[in-house]
Amino acid sequence: MTLPRPPAHVAPYVEVLGHDLTVAFLLEFGGARLYWARDPKGRSEAEALIGPEKLRDLGRVWGGEVSRVPTARVWLAHALHAWGLPVNQIARRLHVTDVAVGKYLRRAPDNSSAPQPQRRGDDRQLSLF
Repeated sequence: MTLPRPPAHVAPYVEVLGHDLTVAFLLEFGGARLYWARDPKGRSEAEALIGPEKLRDLGRVWGGEVSRVPTARVWLAHALHAWGLPVNQIARRLHVTDVAVGKYLRRAPDNSSAPQPQRRGDDRQLSLF
């Protein structure tokens, strides 16, 4: 299984939490504002999910700040697809349509200018774009 390279705004999460826990964390807290305590006290939902050590490590990255956790839908779609989830299930997890997931999967997961995947279809058909 080839895991997608994370974009820059997700990379610190992957470095601290690892790929699988980052996916779970972003699915749970993506879009939410969190206070990154340098010394967590065991009262947060984030600490219950990832543990005090990893939350402390994230607190060192953003020390004492309040910031919004990225939604990173394009990257999450690629990560869930790499795990073998079907498009409809990815759409339900990300709270988007299957059409949106298809668009996400056609884009580079790390927001780079990587070449787009070859389109499927009839080779005799001219591309309009």
